[in-house]
Amino acid sequence: MATFLVRDGFLELHFSKWEVLGALANGARVPVSDIHRIEVVADPWKVVSGMRVGTGLPWVILLGTMMRKGPSDVVAIYRRRPAIVVTLKPGAAYQRLIATVPCPELIAEELRRAARMPDDGLIRTEAERPSSL
Repeated sequence: MATFLVRDGFLELHFSKWEVLGALANGARVPVSDIHRIEVVADPWKVVSGMRVGTGLPWVILLGTMMRKGPSDVVAIYRRRPAIVVTLKPGAAYQRLIATVPCPELIAEELRRAARMPDDGLIRTEAERPSSL
């Protein structure tokens, strides 16, 4: 099963050796500074779009890259289980990293802490930040 890891200023989405074969890719690695949002979605099949490069069987497995105009998504989705969706800032190598993982809420929280993000998982610009008293 795919795993997320934050180290040395990068967020890495690692694929197992079987996932590498099915996805036709090694996963993804992006700078933490490219992260815009980290969230958990109940049904990742509803958020993916584009043309798949890799392996797919609807509502069973989706491994690989979802290509479309603009940045693509790197995905590792299994069945109809919740998944982590990492949305990246415009100009990043990918638009999103999406993966089904065990205990997605817990892992999303760990990723937010490692990336030094607020609890809601959204990085805000200075203008969007609430003023403190």
